[in-house]
Amino acid sequence: MKKFEEKTVESRTIFEGKVIKVLHEDVELPNGKQSKRELVKHPGAVAIIPITNDDKILLVEQYRKPLEQSIVEIPAGKLEKGEEPEVTAIRELEEETGYTTNHLTYVTSFYTSPGFADELLHIYIAKDLIKVENPLPQDEDEFVEIRECTLEEANKLVADKQIYDAKTAYAILYLNNKGM
Repeated sequence: MKKFEEKTVESRTIFEGKVIKVLHEDVELPNGKQSKRELVKHPGAVAIIPITNDDKILLVEQYRKPLEQSIVEIPAGKLEKGEEPEVTAIRELEEETGYTTNHLTYVTSFYTSPGFADELLHIYIAKDLIKVENPLPQDEDEFVEIRECTLEEANKLVADKQIYDAKTAYAILYLNNKGM
């Protein structure tokens, strides 16, 4: 038995979209009582920290509907079914920035919101960027603006809440601690 395990008594899908599935589950708690959980199932995602040859970070600014505002982020995207995270990282780097790389290094993986979702995010750093002549197109519903900035400028974007998501804040913290 797993410590503090909650046993599923009943599970119902209440929504299935193109990216997520939402479940409503009745669970038995470790003390024998019952409770309800709403769970978001997600295929997983990758995020890339692209570093140019002149030590600039490539970021993308995009509108995030749940927040009703634009924020600045590292490039990222969801895993396609059966796709390895490294493949997704290279694809998303090209789609969102127009660059590719032969120097992709795994940094870490973490759950983004384990209180209600199973999304596992894999972070990579990309160096020795190569401009792609005819890059893969962005998703048809995706509008991004590429921003290059120094680490000092990125730290200011965090302070000004223009960088306001966990994956990008983690990336900037990582670069502050490990260097570029």
